[in-house]
Amino acid sequence: MDTVKLEVPESEREENCKLIAEAVRDFAVSSIKPHIREWDEIQHFPKSVFKDLGDLGLMGMLVPEEFGGSGLGYKEYVTAIIELSKVDPSVGLSMAAHNSLCTNHICMFGSQEQKQKYLPKLATGQFVGAWGLTEPYTGSDAGNMRTTAVRDGDDWIINGSKNFITNGKSGDVTVLITRTGEPGDKHGATAFIIEQGTPGYTSGRKEDKLGMRASETVELIFQDCRIPDSQRIGEIGDGFIQSLKVLDGGRISIAALSVGTALGAYEAALSYSKERRQFGKAICDFQAIAFKLADMYTDIQASMLLTFHAAALKDKKEKVTLASAAAKYHASETAVRVANEAVQIFGGYGFVKDYPVEKFYRDSKLCTIGEGTSEIQKVVISKEILKD
Repeated sequence: MDTVKLEVPESEREENCKLIAEAVRDFAVSSIKPHIREWDEIQHFPKSVFKDLGDLGLMGMLVPEEFGGSGLGYKEYVTAIIELSKVDPSVGLSMAAHNSLCTNHICMFGSQEQKQKYLPKLATGQFVGAWGLTEPYTGSDAGNMRTTAVRDGDDWIINGSKNFITNGKSGDVTVLITRTGEPGDKHGATAFIIEQGTPGYTSGRKEDKLGMRASETVELIFQDCRIPDSQRIGEIGDGFIQSLKVLDGGRISIAALSVGTALGAYEAALSYSKERRQFGKAICDFQAIAFKLADMYTDIQASMLLTFHAAALKDKKEKVTLASAAAKYHASETAVRVANEAVQIFGGYGFVKDYPVEKFYRDSKLCTIGEGTSEIQKVVISKEILKD
């Protein structure tokens, strides 16, 4: 007898999103906002915050309940990232990398044993996850990666390095993409799960970044790192294909990060424009400022619609390559434009760290680079729309 999957009524999902937004907003204001300046200045990665996010159910939002997750969809997930990023994009970025990349890779392609071993710890925030694809010489050109995994009996020996890895130093588990075939071969890469403390696996330099400074970005180094074949995810040679599917969903999370960053900058600028007075009236009463705010609002609304559209397609298990690339491209460029205008509205104060838009301005630029640059998104979009 066929089983019938009951769909959650849309009205119930809307209520879920409202409750999630309120809970995340309250947590971010009480537990993150007081520390933003300090964490940013010293590049502190607040690992304990992610355990708290796990207690709220935000570290395994896409993980089925049978593995300790929240069992929610991308609509709820996008809502949470936006609310976090409105307060501190750095925290939103690390939460997104944990959920969309590391945890989701295991959730999508891991064996039953791997899921049972790792997903409950990742979903509760007991473990923080990282995902390693980018290398010093292969960023967008991931097919020519130099990090290799060579079979040795029932083990694999890994050598090479990865860089720009979010959560790389403090992450308890890393999903690593290695080359197991010829360079450029789409079936020449394989994914593995590597735990922190594995001999031959170390973290190197922590990048001193322009923005997103409370989100840890490091180099990973592998020197004769031996792991058992049981840590392999899926079939040999499927790593690159898996990665592309993971990135399709990951781009939705970066779009949400971008929307949150833009909203944070916009709301700060809107509030300031009503309070700041020049020539006897609030600066929002001047058309030059009012029109800036109108453009900012419109761009954000468009980005938000693109992002939630991609999320809806993902929840329906439809192909999202085009929708996620379009959302990520538009939202990330919007974040940069909005943050720039927010600084302009603040004037001299926008250039000062005592006011919030200076940080949104610095943080926003990562959105156009991480998980595929704007240029790569246009490559993806153009290929999709030019298909027969």
